[in-house]
Parts: sequence; structure tokens; C-alpha cells
Amino acid sequence: MPQTPLLTGMLVSRGYNNKNLYQSPNQTKEEGYGNAGLCYRDNALVSGSLEALIHHLVPSMDYYPDMTYSFTFLLSSRLFIHPYELMSKVCHLCVEQQRLSDPQADKIRIRKLAPRILQLLQEWTETFPYDYRDERMMRSLKELTQRMASGDELYRKVVHQMIQVLIRKLTTLSQYEEALVKVNATATDRLTVLKAKPQAIQRDMLSVCNDPFTVAQQLTHIELERLSYIGPEEFIQAFEKKDPLDNDKSCFSDHKKTSNLEAYVEWFNRLSFMVATEICMPVKKKKQRARVMEFFIDVARECFNIGNFNSLMAIISGMNMSPVSRLKKTWSKVKTDKFDILELQMDPSGNFYNYRTAFRGATQRSRTANSTREKIVIPFFSLLIKDIYFLNEGCSNRMQNGHVNFEKFWEMAKQVSEFMVWKKVECPFEKDRKILQYLLTAPVFSEDTLCLASYDSEGPENNMEKDRWKSLRSTLLSRV
Repeated sequence: MPQTPLLTGMLVSRGYNNKNLYQSPNQTKEEGYGNAGLCYRDNALVSGSLEALIHHLVPSMDYYPDMTYSFTFLLSSRLFIHPYELMSKVCHLCVEQQRLSDPQADKIRIRKLAPRILQLLQEWTETFPYDYRDERMMRSLKELTQRMASGDELYRKVVHQMIQVLIRKLTTLSQYEEALVKVNATATDRLTVLKAKPQAIQRDMLSVCNDPFTVAQQLTHIELERLSYIGPEEFIQAFEKKDPLDNDKSCFSDHKKTSNLEAYVEWFNRLSFMVATEICMPVKKKKQRARVMEFFIDVARECFNIGNFNSLMAIISGMNMSPVSRLKKTWSKVKTDKFDILELQMDPSGNFYNYRTAFRGATQRSRTANSTREKIVIPFFSLLIKDIYFLNEGCSNRMQNGHVNFEKFWEMAKQVSEFMVWKKVECPFEKDRKILQYLLTAPVFSEDTLCLASYDSEGPENNMEKDRWKSLRSTLLSRV
């Protein structure tokens, strides 16, 4: 059984002009299934009815869908049909259309067809394993694979291996989710202790590690681990809307499966607030705060050098928060040249032109890299989501004739497939458990607490700040 190859470079922007990938030589411009079909432009599939697209996914004796089509359809189809319903239809087509339900079915025919169907299922389980957390998906998978493998020891081994790999992935995901819950609970407990005893702050980042490069490496560990658990389907499910041709509820209104994506966004916010907290801690003097600022500037620079743009932007965001940016006396003691350069790189003007240029350079380096370290590319995640969001909002899911707008989904799949490559990079740096534990569980102030700490560090300078300070103190006292 061949291993599913990586999707790197398999999707190219519009102009999918290899006729053999999407249209066999004897296909006409529109291939019909019932009253609707698949529509091509310049030999590239651009639209089709949902039923026709499902048929196009299912292998036959003389046809196997190209991997770019399989990935794109399995990614986007969930906007129109539940994965378990799609799986049911695929199973039905495999069994009924290929006459596999016939006890007298030609064994030679089954032996020729089984590897194709098993390969499709392997692509599905490897690329979208989280679909199989649904018991209905797993049940359909087992029923179809048992039918394929009956009477053939080789296929039984292939099926057993595929399902075991899938179960391991799902088990690992459950363990990761449980670990996140524990980490978040520990961080909450430490914040509770800090609120009760503000002077209980005994450690800060510099007391744990004062080497910017090492901290940047540990941040990269966290980034790559959390990226690795985001399923490609979460990008699509984050933007799902009710299908206008479906009178029932939308596919994921009951359980929106974007938890790993959301956890990653929450990590960005935590890092930003942690940086601001480290700077505004009330026990620090101006020189100490200035040293912390310079330390995080150096960490951000090392993140940039590594290719960790998400941690870079989180640190810059934390240092640009109002409670930090207003500390003028502290900033006057900081050498800001390096920070100014980093801010310029992440400048949002021109739709983040500078960042996109630097990121493009990092991705090109990654493609030709000889070492794992050079392969690291961690995008500014919020901007990646924004790009996919606007692509989704800018084009309709359906054509006027009711066809699925597949041209749109080629483009979305291209962006998601690039992400799939980035998230598979193994972090080459040695783990430091003490630093990782601190980064993940150190107490982080809320926005209001940060403001109060900032005013305690450098008093209010104008009437607006004085009013804000009085309001915050009043609110704090009313909670005591």
C-alpha cells in the first residue's frame, strides 16, 4: 500500500492545466450525473453539483481521483454535507456502483478495485483524522474496509495498520486536549494566588532564563506543538454558514470543531499579555523594567531569525499594549533601535507588505533547506486566518445554477495545504521543561490589572489617565 505523499506544491494557483489530473481524455466539457455535472474551464474543474463532485471522488476500475482534488473536496465538502453523510455516500457508491455487494462479484475485479478504495480511505484518515472522532464515521470506515479486505490477507494487514495509525492519532489528540486543560488550570491557580498576595511574585522570566535565544527556542517548541494539532478542516469550519440550498441547520452549528485553532489563538493572546505582565510587575524598578523590555526585544529578534513570526508578533503586540507603551520614563532607558526594526517588519500598512515579503523569503528558504532548523516557518496566525476569511467572504460557495463554486475551493485548499507543510516540521531545539512550564503557566494580568500596575509604576500624567486610574481603583475596591 503506497504511503500518502505530502501535499507540498501539489496545489498551484488557478490554471490547473494538466488535463489528466481532472479530466480524462475522453471527457467532454461537462460530465453529467443525473441532470447536473462537472464544469471545466481550460481543462480545470471550476464547478459542479454536489452529487457529481461526490461521484468524482470515488475510485472505479479505471479511474482514481487526483490527490489535489481529493484534498480540496474533503476539505470543502463539509460546508455542504456532514463528513459522516459524505462517508455514507462514498461507501454506498463503492459497494453498489462497483457491484461489491454481489456475493458472486469477480474476485479479480475486487482485487483491482480494493487498493484504490483503500488508498482513498488512507488519504482521508491521514489528512482529516479528526473526522473519525464521530462514531458514525468510524463505523462506516470499518464496514467498508472489512468488505474490501475479506478473503485477502494483504488487504487485512493494510486495513489493520491504517486503523491502528488512526486510533493512535486520535488518542494523542485526546491526551493533548487533557494536557491543555491541566496547563490552563495551573495558570488560573497561580493567578488566584497572585491576586490574593501580590507580593508573592518570587520569579519572573529573567530569573528563569536570561538567554533570549533559549527562550525563543522554547517559544518555537510551543508554537510548533500547537500548530501540529490544528486540523486543516478547522479553517473551513471556523467560517461555516448555513448552506442556502439546505433547509436544515448548518453542518456544524451543533458542535463547531475548531477547538485546536481557538487554543492556538488563545496562546498568542497569553504570550502578549505575559510580556506586558513581566514588564508591568509592580515590584520592578525602572531599570529592571527597561532590562525586561530589552530582553523581550532580543527574544523577538531571535524569533524572527528562527522564522517564528507568530511569537514575534505576540511579543510586539504585548510591548505595544497601552499599559506598556505609556511607560515613557522606562522607555527612555531602553535602546529601541532593534525594536524599531522589528516593528517595521510587522508594520500592518500595505496589508502587512513588509511581513509578507519577509515571510515569503522564509518559505523559500524552507523549501530548499538542508537542516530542520531552516525549515521552520511559523506564520503570523491571525493574518493567515484573516486571509482565508476574506477569500471565503469574497466568493460565493454556490454558483447561480446551484453548482458548488469549486474554483473558490481550489484557492482555499492552496492556502491550507501550505499550512499543512509548515505544521509538520519537527522542532530541532532541545526542550527545557522549566522554561516551558513558566511560559505556559506563569500568572498573566488582565487588561485592567495591567493598567493599575502601569499607573503604580509611572503615575497618571493627564486627566484622562487620572480618571481611568480612579475608576479602576474603585472597581478593584468594590470587589474586595
